[in-house]
Amino acid sequence: MPRIPRLSPGGMVVGVLLVVCAISSVQLGGSIAKTVFDRIDPAGLTLLRLVFAAAVMLLVARPRIRSWDAGAWRAVLALGVTLAGMNLLFYLSLPRIPIALAVTLELIGPLVLALVQSRRLVDVAWVGLAAIGVGVIGAQAVGGDLDPVGVLLALGAGGFWALYILSSAAVGQRVPGMGGLAGALVVAAVVVAPFGAAGAISSTLADPSVLLPAFGIAMLSSAIAYGLELLALRRVPTRVFGILMAMEPAAAGIFGLLVLGEALGGLDLLALALVIAASVGVALSAARARREPPPTTGQLPPLP
Repeated sequence: MPRIPRLSPGGMVVGVLLVVCAISSVQLGGSIAKTVFDRIDPAGLTLLRLVFAAAVMLLVARPRIRSWDAGAWRAVLALGVTLAGMNLLFYLSLPRIPIALAVTLELIGPLVLALVQSRRLVDVAWVGLAAIGVGVIGAQAVGGDLDPVGVLLALGAGGFWALYILSSAAVGQRVPGMGGLAGALVVAAVVVAPFGAAGAISSTLADPSVLLPAFGIAMLSSAIAYGLELLALRRVPTRVFGILMAMEPAAAGIFGLLVLGEALGGLDLLALALVIAASVGVALSAARARREPPPTTGQLPPLP
């Protein structure tokens, strides 16, 4: 294993700021997306976001697809399908439940994956803590305070997020640079097309100006966020990166309040805090269990 260069304090500070900016970019994009659902349906917006993101990534990465073998193609196809499911289900959940709760529920997928991969008793405890947070949200859905379909959609997006982490690692091992991600975004757009094409076409014909926020959302939640995370992983250890990414629900809550006016109640904040604490705990547990591996571009875990 190659030696990892020692990180300077200044580099660490810059890296942390980059992660914070990436988180803010993703959650701002998600909040803006929710403001345009009165002009375009979630599936149509998902398709436009993926098309714009794929176009930009193809221009930047310029993947050499002729050099890909069968294993690389399978990995890219799998990543594309998981990206499609993760983005589509997440956007479908947003009109039904507050964005902060959708992000909170989505984090359960990576937490369960961490439990399956580690099988450590301490991680069982952390995931159990997160399950309590989900139970708090579920109780509100059963009681009629939250849309149960929205809760299930967000949990489904979390399941695809866990699959995304696995497939992204596989792409990172088989395809150099960001070419695999660019190809996967094209696949994701093709997969979402049957669900979102009608809405995207009708909405843009009726109101072409919707293309502007769709492009902005694609840049904020995909291209800019992925680039910032890649730069951050060159400056901070992955354990620090994992802990900081656990702050996604808090960022979603802040932007949900500022952009959408979605104020969370006491039970919502409790659920959010429990899942964040569990995410931080799992990240710390993983850091103690093994020596820090070198960062790779195939292990980026961005939210939709």
